[in-house]
Amino acid sequence: MTARFLLAIFAITIISTGAAWKPEAATWDSMPVAGATSQPIGHFEFCKRYQKECQPNAADRARLKLTEEIWNSLVEVNQVVNTIPAIEDIEIYGVEEFWNYPTTAADCEDFALLKRKLLMRRGIAVSNLLITVVLQPDGSGHAVLTVRSQMGDFILDNLRGEIRNWSETEYTYLKRQDSRNPGKWVKIRDGRDTTAVSGIH
Repeated sequence: MTARFLLAIFAITIISTGAAWKPEAATWDSMPVAGATSQPIGHFEFCKRYQKECQPNAADRARLKLTEEIWNSLVEVNQVVNTIPAIEDIEIYGVEEFWNYPTTAADCEDFALLKRKLLMRRGIAVSNLLITVVLQPDGSGHAVLTVRSQMGDFILDNLRGEIRNWSETEYTYLKRQDSRNPGKWVKIRDGRDTTAVSGIH
């Protein structure tokens, strides 16, 4: 690994106690999930149109092992997809909620869908690419892509260019796709004090 890659990983994997990241303790920064919960209506409709993308996995694969090559792929896909103009569904499709692969413009969930698709093409298992619903500090809903890795869960977000560990964002996490079945969703037990990170932009 290059020094630049190691520094990048180190910078985003410092835990709140101030201790540096250690491989054997990487799961500290993973989202705690609970039982099943409701599927967003937009995703339900998406799954009716793209049924193959919502089928149960043969197995919940092990968490992604981050390498310099994979990290660079995450950064590249996040940055490239984020160049698509961000426009709400009501302006694009004339309805409040419509999940779809973007062409000329995208709402937040569309960014997440496309990033997921492109990273799957690069060989990352679908069980490690999970669309996630959050609340922003102002209370509005938002969708991001969570990447499950051995170093923790990282967030690809259309509102920022950099990739951060979920615990270093100011969002309140509500639910995400089930790693064993992308057509099902699970609750997230987000017990963090998000005011502690609300100054992160």
